[in-house]
Amino acid sequence: MTCPHCESTATHRRKQRTALGYSRFSCGGCQRRFNERTGSPFNELQFPTDIVLLAVLWRLRYKLGLRDVAELLLQRGFDVSYETVRAWEFRFAPLISADLRTRRHGLGGRSWYLDETYVKVSGRWCYVYRAIDRDGQLLDSMLSEHRDRSAARRFLRRLVEISGRRPLRVTTDHHGSYPKAIRWICGRKAIHRRDRYLNNRTEQSHRPLKQRYYPMLGFGNFESASRFCTTFDELHNYFRTAGSMSSAERRSLFMSRWRELINHVSAA
Repeated sequence: MTCPHCESTATHRRKQRTALGYSRFSCGGCQRRFNERTGSPFNELQFPTDIVLLAVLWRLRYKLGLRDVAELLLQRGFDVSYETVRAWEFRFAPLISADLRTRRHGLGGRSWYLDETYVKVSGRWCYVYRAIDRDGQLLDSMLSEHRDRSAARRFLRRLVEISGRRPLRVTTDHHGSYPKAIRWICGRKAIHRRDRYLNNRTEQSHRPLKQRYYPMLGFGNFESASRFCTTFDELHNYFRTAGSMSSAERRSLFMSRWRELINHVSAA
């Protein structure tokens, strides 16, 4: 294992383990001691990494409140408060979102479908901009306090960045903020289609977020709303499966992706 302090590979494993069962190491270069989680975002946690990530994924993936997640963990022998679950979500949801977003870089198609939906934040309606490609894969999502040309340009810049290229076609509704924003960001060669019927696939893709959002009765502040909506969209897209798969194949694929995500984020 590489030393997190001096990046030396001259390390060796010690016999003793940490209280949570993680291996200890010593470095022959800087003479420091460390364990598997030293230098990672999970270093100072008093609970195993996989349990913390499990709680965050439960909270984001399913219709569970903070107290519900705390009760589920209690059944597994881990006594935590709901405020601890909230702190874990605040700290590690961006890690999950960033990991999934990085892996999607450059994989989107060149036919984009853009639309917005509403969520309530601190008693005010805000807008979740979402974009998918022709195959229904998520391109990006963004929470905005306003629905105007500035927000449209900001969202389109994010789409170009994550896609790594400009689109051939962009389909939107008839909102007036899109035409100039698309010309400025995507160029004049991009075909802009303004048809609410062609954009029905984006309208349908809002359903998972809306179904998850309704039991929460809104968000307390803009930061938590943005963090939750972005990570939820990334997770839903990650676990998305083809319609032709059998139930057994779906379950198997879901479990392999679930384990892969926890292992990948744990090693970050």
